[in-house]
Amino acid sequence: MSIRWTRIAPQLALSPALAVTTVAFLGSILWTVYLSLTRSRQVPDYGIDWAEWSRQYGRLFADDGWRIALWNLVTLGIGSALAIVFGFVLAAMIDREKRGESFFRTVFLYPLAVSLIVTGVAWRWILNPSMGLEAALHRAGFEGASFNWLAQGDTAMYAIILASIWQSSGFYMALMIAGLKSINSEIWSAARLDGVSLWRLYVEIIIPMMRFTFLTCAILLSLGVIKAYDIVLAMTNGGPGQSTWVPAYFVINALSQKQNLGYASAAAVMMLLITAVVFLPLVLLTAWQARRRNAA
Repeated sequence: MSIRWTRIAPQLALSPALAVTTVAFLGSILWTVYLSLTRSRQVPDYGIDWAEWSRQYGRLFADDGWRIALWNLVTLGIGSALAIVFGFVLAAMIDREKRGESFFRTVFLYPLAVSLIVTGVAWRWILNPSMGLEAALHRAGFEGASFNWLAQGDTAMYAIILASIWQSSGFYMALMIAGLKSINSEIWSAARLDGVSLWRLYVEIIIPMMRFTFLTCAILLSLGVIKAYDIVLAMTNGGPGQSTWVPAYFVINALSQKQNLGYASAAAVMMLLITAVVFLPLVLLTAWQARRRNAA
């Protein structure tokens, strides 16, 4: 009897957490999907007109703001991927130069300790033409310098990408350093004996061996990009116009400004589908790589 109890006890201990997760996570997803099929506005309307069940989705894909948000999501994802590249370059430099490793690792990790709201506000000050980088260059004699990116719709998104890269590069650097440390030191010695150039060593040997680390970084980056909201709010509040809207900002705007619960729910459901399309293949690929590595 005691043996059976020891087997059942862990499941009983985990059951409250499982119940909360089921209700709070799965329940909220199902509730959001249901509301997206209704005409809910300020308050939920649980009646579904099955003749027009896709009404909210039709409005969504006809909305120019949603198309801008999707395009900005792609732009933000591609641009933010540079954080992984910079993280790897910083990790390679720190790993090869042992002196001052702790100091530089701390310096590059420091932006991670700052929230995205604070990061956005700081970069809004930096790009402010009257008190930021542009003003400093003007005082230094460079009168033609212009860094008023946040005031122009065609450059504001790039300013957000720049701030995102600054904030997250140190995090990916730390992951890359861990990946580099896991590589057998004999590989470096053998490469030096064979006269393999440094760039060939990294491109043909080190980077393929770190594919699991790169996949992990890609998963974390994709999740951060899809749910990006706070840095957009802090830097541009979606402006100028709708030029820096992203899906998460679109959902909050539909809920708070338009006060349209059904419309916001439809946008949230599409965000969930985007997350599944991007996230699940990366997770499956990571699991497949892990099984291959364990089998080897």
